Amino acid sequence: MAIQQADKLLKKHKDLHCLFLACRSPSPQVLKAIGLQRTGKQDEAFSLAQEVATLEPTDDNSLQALTILYREMHHPELVTKLYEAAVKKVPLSEEYHSHLFMAYARVGEYKKMQQAGMALYKIVPKNPYYFWSVMSLVMQAISAQDEKLAQTMFLPLAERMVEKMVKEEKIEAEAEVQLYFMILERLGKCVEALDVVRGPLGEKLTSELRSRENKCMMMYRRLQLWPECNALSYKLLLKKRTDLTLSPFVPPHLPSSSSCVEGPVQTTVAEAVKFVVDRMEEQDKKESRPLRGPYLACLELIHRLRERGCPDEKELGDPLELMVQFFGKFGDKPCCITDLKIYLHLLPPEQRSQFKNRLGELVPLGEAGEDGFEFPGDTKTLQRHLCVCQLSRALGLQHALDTEGKLRLITELKAHYHHGLQFGKSCLKTELQFSDMYCLMAAHVYIDLWTETGDENMLWQCLGVLEEGLSFSPSNAQFKLLLLLLFCRLGAFQPVVDLYSSLDAKHVQHDTIGYLLTRYAGSLGQFAAASQSCNFSLRFFHSNQKDTSEYIIQAYKYGAFEKIPEFIAFRTRLNQSLHFAQVRTERMLLDLYTEADVTLSLEESVKAMGVCPEEDDIPWDNMRDNRDLTVLVSWDPKDRELTEEHRRLSLEEESVWLKVRSLTLRLLASLALLGHAPSPRNSDKTNENGISAKSSTLQTLLSQLDQTKMYMYYNMERAMVCVCVSPGQTVCVVLWVASYSASVLRPLKSSLQKKKKKKKDSSTAMVLFTPYQGREGLNEECGFTRAAMDKVQSSYLGSLQELGDLLRKRADSLKSLKI
Repeated sequence: MAIQQADKLLKKHKDLHCLFLACRSPSPQVLKAIGLQRTGKQDEAFSLAQEVATLEPTDDNSLQALTILYREMHHPELVTKLYEAAVKKVPLSEEYHSHLFMAYARVGEYKKMQQAGMALYKIVPKNPYYFWSVMSLVMQAISAQDEKLAQTMFLPLAERMVEKMVKEEKIEAEAEVQLYFMILERLGKCVEALDVVRGPLGEKLTSELRSRENKCMMMYRRLQLWPECNALSYKLLLKKRTDLTLSPFVPPHLPSSSSCVEGPVQTTVAEAVKFVVDRMEEQDKKESRPLRGPYLACLELIHRLRERGCPDEKELGDPLELMVQFFGKFGDKPCCITDLKIYLHLLPPEQRSQFKNRLGELVPLGEAGEDGFEFPGDTKTLQRHLCVCQLSRALGLQHALDTEGKLRLITELKAHYHHGLQFGKSCLKTELQFSDMYCLMAAHVYIDLWTETGDENMLWQCLGVLEEGLSFSPSNAQFKLLLLLLFCRLGAFQPVVDLYSSLDAKHVQHDTIGYLLTRYAGSLGQFAAASQSCNFSLRFFHSNQKDTSEYIIQAYKYGAFEKIPEFIAFRTRLNQSLHFAQVRTERMLLDLYTEADVTLSLEESVKAMGVCPEEDDIPWDNMRDNRDLTVLVSWDPKDRELTEEHRRLSLEEESVWLKVRSLTLRLLASLALLGHAPSPRNSDKTNENGISAKSSTLQTLLSQLDQTKMYMYYNMERAMVCVCVSPGQTVCVVLWVASYSASVLRPLKSSLQKKKKKKKDSSTAMVLFTPYQGREGLNEECGFTRAAMDKVQSSYLGSLQELGDLLRKRADSLKSLKI
C-alpha cells in the first residue's frame, strides 16, 4: 500500500522531490525505496535510493530515511557520502557535522573521524567534539599495523592535544581525564599517568567505586613500587574486607622501608600473617553475621606461602581446622562450595575422609526414616548437607566408590532430592528447587557408572532423573544442558532443539554455548532442524557488525572512551570466532545437500552463496576459540578437571574438522564452475585455459583434502575420520559428479542412440528401516525414563524419514539424467 501511494504521487508530480525538500519532508522516492527494500526487492530499492542520493538532499528527514535504508541494506559506507555532500552545502551545521562523524565511526574511518571532529570543534568549540578527535587519534594508533608509527606519531600527537587543554585549564569531565590516562598508559609513561591520578585531575575520577585507587595500584605494579603497592593493598582491605584481588599479601619482593606516600608498609611475612589473624579475630567478635573475606584471606595466604616454601604458614593454623571453621559459619550459603573448592588441595589425601566426617558433624539431620536415610528439617540444613556432598565429590571420595557404593549413593541422593521438594512447593516456575543439585549430582554419578561399566541402562536412568528434575524446575539450565549433551551422544537431535530454545540464549551466548547445538546438527540426520540451529547463531553474528557500530557511537556520545577499544576487540573476536566459521560452513553445506539440483541447480546455488573455490576466507592464523567449555556445573576433583592441554586438543580437532568441511564446500563450488556453459568458439584458447585453471583448482583442493584426512587419520580419533563424509552427503556428491558427467557426455547422445542396445532390468535394492523399539529389561523404569526413550525413538524415526526423503529426491534426480 505504501509503495502504491508513493507511485501515485510520483506519477502526478514528476518533480515532486524538490517540493518535499523545501518542506523538509522525506521524499516519496525514499519512502518507496524503503518499502521496496522491506518487501525483498533489494535491487529496485537500491537504484531508487541512488537516484535520490545523486540529488544531494540536505533536509534532515530525507537524510535520516536514506541512512535507515542504507543501514538495512548493509551499505553504511554510502551514508558517509550523503553527509559529506550535506556538509559541503551547509558547512556551519553542527547537526550534519556530528552525523558525518558518526557515519565515519560506523565504517571505522579513524583518520576522517579525526578531521571531522576538529572541523566540528572549530564550528562549535565544545570539549566533547575536541576529545572525539583525540580519541580518533588513539584509535588510529590501536588499529595501526606498525606499532612504531603508533608510538611515535599518533599517541604523542594525542598526548600533546590533551596537554594543551590541561595547560589552558579546559579539562571539564571525567571522561577527558580517563582518556588522558589511557594515552599515557599506552605510551608506557606510568610515572606521568600516576601523577595525573594523584593530582587535581584525579579528583574527577568519581563514577566508579575506588577508581582512583585501582588506577594507582595498576601503576604501582607496573613500576614495581612494592612499598606503595603493599600499603595501598592493606588500606583498601580495611575498607573492603571481602575483596582478595586488592591485596598482594606477599609481593614478589618484600618492601624494605616502613612507610611511603600511601601510608605504613608491612615489611615482613610475619606482619602479613598478624594482619590476617587480627582481621579474623575482629570477625569472630562481631555479633552480626561475619564477613567471608578475612577467613578466605587466611586460606589464600597459606596457599601463597606454601607455593614459596615459607614456614610462616604454620602461624595461620591447620587448613583443615580453618575450612571446618569456615563451613561452620558459612555452610548454609550456596557460595560455600565454590569458596572452599579452590583450597581443597591444601588437605593431604589422608585427611580427606576426616574432613568430610568433621563437616558431617556440623549438619543437624533428623531421625532416620524407613529407608534408613536422615533428612534435613529446613532449607539451611539442606544447603549444609548438599555442600558436604559437593565437597565429597570434589575430594574424589565419590569416584573412589565401587559400583555398589555408587548405586547406594544414587539412591541416597534421589531420596534427598525428593524430600527437599517439599521446601519448594510455593516456588514459581522460573525459580529453582532447593534440592535440584541432589538430582544433578545423581545424574553425574549415573554418568560415572555408564562410562566405567558401559551399561547403557545407567544412561537411560540418568535421562529419567534429569527429565524428572526438569519437570519440577522447568528453568534449570544445568538440567537442560546435560540433557542436550546426552541426547546428542545418543544421536537424537529432535529433543535437543527444544531444549536449546528453552534456554533462551542471549547475545554472545550464541557464540559461547551455541556449539552444543550446532556441533551435532547435520550429522544426526535432522536437516531442517540443523539448518534452523545454524540460523540461530548466524543471525547473531550477522547483526554483530551493525550492533557494535552503534555501541561505539553511543560510547562517543557519552564519553565512555575506555569502552571503545573493548567494543572493537569484541567485534574482532566474534568475526574471528571458530564457531562463526563452523556454522557458516555447515549452513552452506546443508543448503547444498538438501536443495541443490532439487529447487535450484548446483551452479545457481553456489552462485547465490557467493562461494569462491580459489579463496579461503577463514582466518586460520587468528582463529578465536570462544567456546565456554565449563558451562556445565562440575564437582570433579582436580585430577579430573579440564586442563589447558584438553582445550588445545579440542581446538585442534575442531579446526581440522572445519578444514575438511571448508575444503568440501570449496570442492563442490569448483565442481559447479566446471559445469559452466562453454564459451564461444572464437575463443577456444581462452576456454581451454579457463578449463585448465578450473581443473587445476579442483586438483589443488583435492590434494589439500587428502592431506588433511591423512593428518586426521594419524593424529585424531578414528571416529572423526569415519564421519568425514556421511552417506547422505556421499549420495549428493555422486549425483553432482554424475550431473557434470552428463553435461559433458550429452553431445555424444546422438551417436550413441544409433547403436542398438538391449535394455537390462535393474533391480532396486529396498532398504527397510525398522523403527527403534526401545530398551528391554527395564521393567521397573519410571515414567520419566520411558518419556526420554520415546523422545529418542521419535528422533530416530524423524532422522530416517528426512534421510529417506533426501535420498528419494536424489534418486529422482539420477533418473532424470539422460546420457
